[in-house]
Amino acid sequence: MQIQRFESQDFDTFRIDGLDERMQAIQERIQPKFKVIGTELTDHLSVAVGDEMFLHIAKHARRSVNPPNDTWLAICENKRGYKKHPHFQVGLFDDHIFIWLAFIYELPGKEKIAKQFSSEINSLHELPDSFVVSLDHTKKDAFPIKDLSQDHLNRVCTVKKAELLIGKHISKETAIKLDGDSFINDIKDTLNRLVPFYLKALHSL
Repeated sequence: MQIQRFESQDFDTFRIDGLDERMQAIQERIQPKFKVIGTELTDHLSVAVGDEMFLHIAKHARRSVNPPNDTWLAICENKRGYKKHPHFQVGLFDDHIFIWLAFIYELPGKEKIAKQFSSEINSLHELPDSFVVSLDHTKKDAFPIKDLSQDHLNRVCTVKKAELLIGKHISKETAIKLDGDSFINDIKDTLNRLVPFYLKALHSL
């Protein structure tokens, strides 16, 4: 099936008022694209990591009042869920797409991963300058990978709610100009650079 890039209307979804109204737009505009994109990326990652990977599309089922400010697909080695496992994410806020290798607060043993990465921080700093880091998956904020410090990783070790997400942002302006092939190839290239760190994380658990 042909890959569809994200369009202005997809990003504008997060300006729709009301939980039900925004969720309907997410389900109609974005999730069909997630299914196609996610299937392509799941197959790609299964080969790249040498193990079967599974696609999960965020349902936002726990929300009862506030509409989501972003939405995403996740890919990991577990068929039942992704939050308690190292995983890859592709999703969007109203102004950018994010591509992450994610270790979020539900992940048991994330302190072991942070310690592993502390010993290999130079390898993380060697990722391209376009790569960024987030410490909270619910926020847009991110900073350059070269600014990742031992203090950041120590916080992941010691603070239960601390998170670590490594990857790349694609601005809305850039994303809407990409054709489907360019878009999916950009994501695959980003994921390929993150796969070695995903494997190291799994081995450290």
